[in-house]
Amino acid sequence: MKKLFALIAVFGMLFMGASIFAQDETTETPAAEDTTQVAEEVVTEPVVAVEPEAAKEEGGIAVLHTTLKTKFIEGGAGFMGAVLLTLIFGLALSFERVIYLNLATTNTDKLLSAVEEAMNDGGIEAAKELCRNTRGPVASIFYQGLDRVDEGIDVVEKSVVSYGSVQMGLLEKNLSWISLFIAIAPMLGFMGTVIGMIEAFDTIQEQGDISPTIVAGGIKIALITTVTGLLVAIILQIFYNYLVSQIDGIVNKMEDASISLVDMLVKQNLKK
Repeated sequence: MKKLFALIAVFGMLFMGASIFAQDETTETPAAEDTTQVAEEVVTEPVVAVEPEAAKEEGGIAVLHTTLKTKFIEGGAGFMGAVLLTLIFGLALSFERVIYLNLATTNTDKLLSAVEEAMNDGGIEAAKELCRNTRGPVASIFYQGLDRVDEGIDVVEKSVVSYGSVQMGLLEKNLSWISLFIAIAPMLGFMGTVIGMIEAFDTIQEQGDISPTIVAGGIKIALITTVTGLLVAIILQIFYNYLVSQIDGIVNKMEDASISLVDMLVKQNLKK
């Protein structure tokens, strides 16, 4: 899982750098063409009619991608890059948790019936072997309980409760980092907005006059970081709530299955 997280984070940073570099090239090349190929503008006039058709073929996704890159550069590479990094790391952690929780989800009813069948056929050792070869926190809790059957039902119940807390901690791993990125993203956006407003007022002070163009342009650029930070926080918050709901469901199944296991062991002792 750590390798998966690192791979997603590195891929996201490389994609971000490539996007910025591509946008810089697209903004710089028209200026070079205007100074070196002025004479060819008259000759290439008929080709201009083909450009809208090519843009339509690209579709809305290409237009959205270009718009996002433009807004990223307008908002300032410093704060926009920091906000984007929070999104990359937050999504990497979220994807890692989604994969982990999906692998941790098991059919507890099927597992309980399989454990009971194994106990009836081969005893406690067969049930332990089944739990050892089954993936998920419920099977691990079952194994810890079955491993202490000889010490009494009270010890089994305590071990199940204790190891259940350990498994719950593993399920909630990295959630604190995701919540941290949710809090940091809008803060970075607000900080970029405040700094952009300060720069806008500095420009007004240098000009010696309040120009609506200067004020509106500075405020627009400053607010881009705020919007980006809020969008990042919203996206990560959706993932966070989804992960919390998944963890709650798994924990409820763990508790219910643990009670059923204890009842099963009590019945087995009564039969003896």
